[in-house]
Amino acid sequence: MSESAKRVAPAFAWVTNARGGGDTEGWRERLSAALGEAVDLRAWPETGDPADIGIALAWKPPAGALARFPNLRLIVSTGMGVDHLLADPELPVGVPIVRIIDPGLVGQMAEYAIYWALHHHRDMDAYADQQRQRLWREVPFTDTATRRVGVLGLGEIGADTARKLAMLGFATAGWSRSARSIDGVECFCGGDGFNALLRRSDILIDVLPMTPQTAGLLDARAFALLPRGAFFINMARGGHVIDADLIAALDSGQLAGAVLDVFHVEPLPAEHPFWSHPRIRVTPHIAGPTNPRTAAQSVAENVRRLRAGQPLLHLVDRAAGY
Repeated sequence: MSESAKRVAPAFAWVTNARGGGDTEGWRERLSAALGEAVDLRAWPETGDPADIGIALAWKPPAGALARFPNLRLIVSTGMGVDHLLADPELPVGVPIVRIIDPGLVGQMAEYAIYWALHHHRDMDAYADQQRQRLWREVPFTDTATRRVGVLGLGEIGADTARKLAMLGFATAGWSRSARSIDGVECFCGGDGFNALLRRSDILIDVLPMTPQTAGLLDARAFALLPRGAFFINMARGGHVIDADLIAALDSGQLAGAVLDVFHVEPLPAEHPFWSHPRIRVTPHIAGPTNPRTAAQSVAENVRRLRAGQPLLHLVDRAAGY
């Protein structure tokens, strides 16, 4: 056993205070198979001696929970976002944080975006309304090649989503902070590129990370830049959106509709106007559930690297927020 391995406490902790990110038994079974050993995975708050815990798998953990483990060597976010960890004022300093890059989760997110893009593109809400009225009437069809889709964020999820939409024949573009190149996708970057992307997006899909720079990014000004009658899909973070500005854009007809999977406060409070707005569809943060079957290999590889003293994959830059 290497010196690095000796310094890693033997047990894992599964620390969560919310639905999502997988389940204890699923993670224990899949990690044991991926690592070829029986994994001692303890579910919060029954984690036994805190000194035993060397690696924490975490999804929206209670504030201060991770600080209880004095021998913690690695924090694994079991979602691809890490803002739920960085918001903890007691997050242990100096302990590396890694994200999972899970092909299953990436694919599920793309599925969600494609489903709702097609739902809007093919006027399914109009036909549902006509069914309730017993009307047999064809809605004018929009050629797929002329329906312009814009994807905000071209990381793993955004790039996969954009590629798949382009393969379906949509005029697809994407925006990222720095320049990217994706076959079949028109790519924009920077401030001017952000404005240009909005102006050509009949369907706008948000897949950006939550950072100080993206907080409140989608406000009245941003919605006004979209073509009138645009459709908005948010499967990133609720904090990107100014809620009152979104409602105003919908009420004025600037936006034809919105599908929201993420919110400032989750669960979405019962009194929130999103629930009853006729042009908003609400889903409970289910666009990309973490599946231990597909995610465990990513976690296991970083566990092996940690034990061997090798560089970690998908390491989070705390200052950048992702």
